[in-house]
Amino acid sequence: MSALEKQLQLGRLPPRAPGPAGGSAQGPPKMRMGPGRKRDYSPVPWSQYFESMEDVVVESDSGKDTFRIYKSGSEGPVLLLLHGGGHSALSWAVFTSAIINRVQCRIVALDLRGHGETKVRNPEDLSAETMSKDIGNVVEAMYGDLSPPIMLIGHSMGGAIAVHTAASNLIPSLLGLCMIDVVEGTAMDALNSMQNFLRSRPKTFKSLENAIEWSVKSGQIRNLESARVSMVGQVKQCEGAASPGGPKAIVEGIIEEEEEEEEEEEEGENGESVNKRKKDDDAEPKKDVAYTWRIELAKTEKYWDGWFRGLSNLFLNCSAPKLLLLAGVDRLDKDLTIGQMQGKFQMQVLPQCGHAVHEDAPDKVAEAVATFLIRHRFTEPIGGFQCVFPAC
Repeated sequence: MSALEKQLQLGRLPPRAPGPAGGSAQGPPKMRMGPGRKRDYSPVPWSQYFESMEDVVVESDSGKDTFRIYKSGSEGPVLLLLHGGGHSALSWAVFTSAIINRVQCRIVALDLRGHGETKVRNPEDLSAETMSKDIGNVVEAMYGDLSPPIMLIGHSMGGAIAVHTAASNLIPSLLGLCMIDVVEGTAMDALNSMQNFLRSRPKTFKSLENAIEWSVKSGQIRNLESARVSMVGQVKQCEGAASPGGPKAIVEGIIEEEEEEEEEEEEGENGESVNKRKKDDDAEPKKDVAYTWRIELAKTEKYWDGWFRGLSNLFLNCSAPKLLLLAGVDRLDKDLTIGQMQGKFQMQVLPQCGHAVHEDAPDKVAEAVATFLIRHRFTEPIGGFQCVFPAC
């Protein structure tokens, strides 16, 4: 368990630094903020959403790899959740709470190699073949030859890996397959601009709160609740580095309100300024530690083509029942459009979402998956959940 996780579990992370209303979470605390005028960007531990966490060891002749998983539920089919590139299993946290309250199921959310808290001998190998084999190996390590019915659900890169895993017959007990906002045509078209997007992101963050705030304000995650738990899995502390150069060096674009804040000095008791006390506190040994991305996605470019090329046909040729959830119908490519018209899979469009559909609208995604499971009689509803079957 990392030091960061221990801090979260024990509640020892420092409280967030509140900023002006609706503004930055950086800078000295404002003493006269009224209730309801600021958003809480503090991180939330995984234990508020998952029931347990464990490391699954996969052994081979050449050594062993350790995969981090988060689990919930004790009955029903297993929903094996695969996150997108750069994310972690924690991106499924809020969805997990939502789906567990709708249908009988067991959740297994996995940190893929090179991501989150998974530790493997060759984390740079993110080929579709290697990651698909990882999925099969983890399932075998967990259940042996008696694996329960399993539905693979993957977002973006994780959706592609789910399809490759299913196509390679690495899950003998495969029950169903769900891709979330990943389509071969649009994915391949987007690869040319992906490096520009990655370069536009901040390289480091002043704090976890700062990273969570950026993720929401940039639109990467539109749901603050999900961002507070999932960003912990996307960033890590910079090794041996204090926060370099102050807030402006950390995140451009979240400093406008902060500049105004720095110019204001609020008088406390005995005329001592809040800013002066803040400077005195900073002189103590405790330092701000900068955070950076856990994985450098730009260095994985050589694998991108292999994740997505031929994906539509692999998806369509999978014999298990299939579900495709999209943020917009414009994402459909030709092969999937024809396949959808032929009734080869169930599709649902969830508007007003960003790319991280399951984080932006976890309840809607949970409802769609629950309805799919009940429609195919894979499980039973709980808590009075009522299915609303989509038209497509």
